[in-house]
Amino acid sequence: MKLLISNDDGIFALGIKTLADTMALAGHEVIVVCPDRERSATGHGLTLHDPIRAEPVTGIFHHTVKAWSCSGTPADCVKLALGALLDSFPDFVLSGINHGANLGTDVLYSGTVSAAMEGTIEGIPSIAFSLTSFTHKEFQPAADFARDLVAHLAARPLAEALLLNVNIPPVPATEIVGVKITRQGIRRYFDTFQKRVDPRGKTYYWLSGEALQDIEQPEHLHLPPEIETDVRAIKDNYITIVPLQFNMTSAAGVFGLQDCGIEDLKSFKSQSE
Repeated sequence: MKLLISNDDGIFALGIKTLADTMALAGHEVIVVCPDRERSATGHGLTLHDPIRAEPVTGIFHHTVKAWSCSGTPADCVKLALGALLDSFPDFVLSGINHGANLGTDVLYSGTVSAAMEGTIEGIPSIAFSLTSFTHKEFQPAADFARDLVAHLAARPLAEALLLNVNIPPVPATEIVGVKITRQGIRRYFDTFQKRVDPRGKTYYWLSGEALQDIEQPEHLHLPPEIETDVRAIKDNYITIVPLQFNMTSAAGVFGLQDCGIEDLKSFKSQSE
């Protein structure tokens, strides 16, 4: 199969090398297009007012892997690959393996998830992979699971193109309990801005923060509470899979707005008329 792989940790990250090489050794045609530097927490940002440059890269990945280093965001990388660098669409778009978790509300900020979402928008089955630790550096169990998951989905494809957000616990393969289809939990962060002064005497701010509270089982409009969240299941050493979609319309919100009569405002006229 033809696989496009990107990330937000940059071209030299161990996670993407492990993933790309594992897929190449499994016999897949692998194309890597990823940022030339760290681009974490860029969300779905796109580069509109500057040129995007892509340079071929050799000597990093397995010799069969074709790779480009891109000056843009993770979403730029996938857009550029699909629109300019590849001669045909891939069978899958993969993103990662991210060094750090993308659980719960993390997906709103994640460049890793956004890169995969670009594939989903184009109707391509896409998967984001994250190893839920910033210090653990053994990516092979996650890459092995990615290889097996792609093979399984190729044999038994989903009815529609979804983004699968996959998080792998930072433990040896023998300690991974299993795989769970989960729903999103909620992660709340305690954000702080450190005020600093640069050598020229100008003030700048450095955003820092850490997870303050994980809400493990928030209510969901359509899913029963017995379906665990990714935040909960990862603590029990399960690999978690959350299917995501780019259509963020709130069904409850649509009916709620209709009930409160907002559509009556269509008769509103500006005072200038």
